[in-house]
Amino acid sequence: MNIFARASLTRGPLSALSMLVLCIGLSACMNEPGQTATQPREDREPEAATGLQQSKKAVAQKYMVASANPYASEAGFRVLEQGGSAIDAAIAVQLTLTLVEPQSSGIGGGAFILHYHNALGKITTFDGRETAPMDATQDLFLDDNNKPVRWIDAVVGGRSVGVPGVLKALEDAHKKYGKLPWSTLFDYPVSLAEDGFVVSPRMAKLVKMGFNPGVKKLANASNYFYPNGQALTAGTVLKNPQLAKTYKAIAAQGSDVFYKGWIAEKIVAAVKGSAIAPGVLSLTDMANYQANEVAPVCAPYQEYKICGMAPPSSGGVAVIQILKQLEQHNMSQYAPTSATALHLFAQSSRLAFADRAKYMADPAFVDVPVMALIDSNYTEQRGQLISLTNDMGKATAGKVGQLARANDDAIEMPSTSQISIVDGQGNAISMTTSVEMAFGSAVFVEGFLLNNQLTDFALSPSKHGLPVANRLEPGKRPRSSMAPMMVFNKDGSLRLVVGSPGGSRIINYVAQTMMGVLDWELDIQEAINLPRLTNRNDSTTLEKGTEIAIHKATLEAMGHKVSVRDLNSGIQGIEVFNDKLVGGADPRREGKAIGK
Repeated sequence: MNIFARASLTRGPLSALSMLVLCIGLSACMNEPGQTATQPREDREPEAATGLQQSKKAVAQKYMVASANPYASEAGFRVLEQGGSAIDAAIAVQLTLTLVEPQSSGIGGGAFILHYHNALGKITTFDGRETAPMDATQDLFLDDNNKPVRWIDAVVGGRSVGVPGVLKALEDAHKKYGKLPWSTLFDYPVSLAEDGFVVSPRMAKLVKMGFNPGVKKLANASNYFYPNGQALTAGTVLKNPQLAKTYKAIAAQGSDVFYKGWIAEKIVAAVKGSAIAPGVLSLTDMANYQANEVAPVCAPYQEYKICGMAPPSSGGVAVIQILKQLEQHNMSQYAPTSATALHLFAQSSRLAFADRAKYMADPAFVDVPVMALIDSNYTEQRGQLISLTNDMGKATAGKVGQLARANDDAIEMPSTSQISIVDGQGNAISMTTSVEMAFGSAVFVEGFLLNNQLTDFALSPSKHGLPVANRLEPGKRPRSSMAPMMVFNKDGSLRLVVGSPGGSRIINYVAQTMMGVLDWELDIQEAINLPRLTNRNDSTTLEKGTEIAIHKATLEAMGHKVSVRDLNSGIQGIEVFNDKLVGGADPRREGKAIGK
């Protein structure tokens, strides 16, 4: 059976769904047809939009999984049916996504994982972010004139590959919170790789677009995605015996074979031998990789507690800042799609992104004032800078400490995927996982793609004589915008699990969705369906084909520079409400929520 047939569901009755307009034909669904390497960075997206599917909320009593692909949701659901834990299901989901959604995430990339243990009332996080090779230097992405290379020259090839972290983070979490044996979690992904899966319309469109030019130029990737020189087509049954072999080895030997064995040797050889921009990754870099278990970043918001990732992800801090800065403005009094609500959200986002550009980086290398940035007095003062009627223009970072730093110029175009899970014991996972740009570095080894996350560092190590916090340094983790989040009620019980792909726009997507549930009392699918709005301390972008596009002139009269375009979120969320699990999947991609 074509599993994608199961993902086409009737939309619910909510009026918010009418805000979305189906794309007619491929060209109407592309963010920027004919993108070029010389376009301004804000005009480039991590993945092109490929149209909308019909989605409706899923309701369950016991457990639920929401992921970016029906095959992956099926993999997680099977694990939950066997009594597996949330982390067990997340492993099966990620392994499946590596196969069926290679453009977005995979074992060649990195991830941030929030884990909630219901019985203990404990939330912790696992940082599986990639690290820079020890031989990487600050001039890695500078040309002969000490200027940053073109973005397309930076992202493709071995030079951009960091040490993959997702597998180690999942294994560490499984050792603490797994219930089923590690090896059994590979059964379904292995059989799918051996027997074949049906190529989705989204994957086929992204291949056909040539969104990442490196895929055609590097032989291994080209042979897989363009068999006989022709782009894969939707409905094709695609097998990946190399990945099945890789999975069997990892199932039997754990992550050691990936980081210290023959798989590591293959990865390093592929990076150093890349036909485009060879890299400096070494076997020692692979063997020394460690995932970090760290405390989450949490803060009060109204009667709730909201929690996210600590740095090097900027997502947790920035989402918390956006919400807390708006708390004094009582967003519930405004309609979600009103010009006033859009304006206020854009202003708060400006402030958060200004702080992010100056302060956020790997805390092992840079002092990041996390608690000062989310302190209630600080966020209240920042929120007071927001005018109800006028755009503030380019926001400046707040003053927290005596840190003299410059803003950075990271490309940061994560091609990313979100996994949200609640298991039968009430434990939960919010995991955002990425290979960076669509199809990553395009370096394809043993059935999977390697990331190009080193381009998430600032390409220029300093500006105006000041160091950039997010500059490239050996062993360092690049700043990210990934924002897996959880929300808890006053009694400490779980309320919401949510996250999204979408590059640096992730922060806006997640904050707006959380506000939809917490302020506007929408269910999770309704909140996901809201027309998207972003502002990264630059222009205010309104989602094309939705009802908020009519506010362009109003916002421009308030001083906004406004663009209207496709916005390609991929939110997966689960809320716990009235003793039920309610799941939602973003109609802008091909995700699905399944529960029982």
